[in-house]
Amino acid sequence: MPIFPFYWDPTLILIIIGMIISGFASMYVQSTYSRYSNVKSKGGYTASDVCRQILNASQLQNVRLEGIRGNLTDHYNSQDNVLRLSDTTRNSTSVAAIGVAAHEAGHAMQDRDNYGPLRLRSALVPVTNFGQTAAFPILFLGIFMGYQETLINIGILMFSLTLLFQLITLPVEFDASKRAIRVLEEQHLLTQEELPQAKKVLNAAALTYIAAVIASFLSVLRLFLIFGGGRRRR
Repeated sequence: MPIFPFYWDPTLILIIIGMIISGFASMYVQSTYSRYSNVKSKGGYTASDVCRQILNASQLQNVRLEGIRGNLTDHYNSQDNVLRLSDTTRNSTSVAAIGVAAHEAGHAMQDRDNYGPLRLRSALVPVTNFGQTAAFPILFLGIFMGYQETLINIGILMFSLTLLFQLITLPVEFDASKRAIRVLEEQHLLTQEELPQAKKVLNAAALTYIAAVIASFLSVLRLFLIFGGGRRRR
């Protein structure tokens, strides 16, 4: 049996399928965002204004609001207690930008409420990063040692941590979007006509997380098919 069967194994089709799904999800979110970025909010608020208003109303005046370069690079950093809005978001009055900004404010509200999945995801970050770094060296070591079952299983397990992390990310992102739509409605920051449009943008963004889970699952499945869970004969 070749030392590196996975480079030429037919199971590569699983990786290709994952890449296609992720590509379509990315194209869809870009298309949806682009569509509703041309729909200006009737309230005339910028995304930055909306985000600050949501944070203040949520007793999160201590969260700093900053800009960051890029397109859709918006994120909330709980360690630094800062919410960063991208160049294409913060000064825009579009329904799409306001939806994205409210979503990030939703993460800040999760942090305030000690939302369980968010805490778990944060705790898993260093573990997942270590798993991503160590998985393949351990896997290769197991191969070079004559398909040593224990090492191969450990390598697959560490590689699977990324899938676990992404699974936990799903409820975090869904809940942040749910909070965003609710607060936009309660504070009358978007009209009843604009709310479904913002929701479409956030739903499209959620598809990228679902696609990431599917792609990771297919990658893990491929390793199991190749190595049989570490029980493949030499």
